[in-house]
This record gives sequence, C-alpha cells and structure tokens, in this order.
Amino acid sequence: MMRNPPHPGESVLDLCLKPLDLTITDAAAHLGVSRKHLSAVINGHANVSADLAIRLEKAFGGSAETWIRLQAAHDLWQAKQDASQIKVSRIRRVA
Repeated sequence: MMRNPPHPGESVLDLCLKPLDLTITDAAAHLGVSRKHLSAVINGHANVSADLAIRLEKAFGGSAETWIRLQAAHDLWQAKQDASQIKVSRIRRVA
C-alpha cells in the first residue's frame, strides 16, 4: 500500500525556504502572497493552487506542473482513505 505523500508545503519549506535561510514572512513578500497564506500552505492547512505553483516556479524553480502534481498526489491519497464511504456503483451499458 502506498504511504501518504507529504503535503507539498513540506517541500516548500525543506527545498525552498530552508536552503536559502528565508523566513516565511520574507518568502511570502517575495512571492506576493500573504504570510498567513504561505504559513497555511507550509503547515498543510491550505493547498498549493495553480497561482501559487506559478509563483513557486518563478521564485525557486521546479515546474508549476510538478507543484500541482505534488498537491494532487497528496489530495488523492487523502480521498482514497475515505473511498469506502463513497457509495457509487459502476454504470453498465443498457442494451
């Protein structure tokens, strides 16, 4: 079974902010987002949006698509944990 992929906020912190010794406040100002929003992303309480993915790409590298894929992998894993609660059956073709 696949383990829970980390929230992309962890990658923002570990791969972008820490190596450059940036505070959340400084990074948020550079990215043009609020400190509150960037903190929420880093702490896994908000998602990396398409807009933020582009900002991260421009500021730190890595493609916007990669940031979005990291978010999607995390979201899908979370949703699959509750998949048994989703009561949908396969649609069969009517002859």
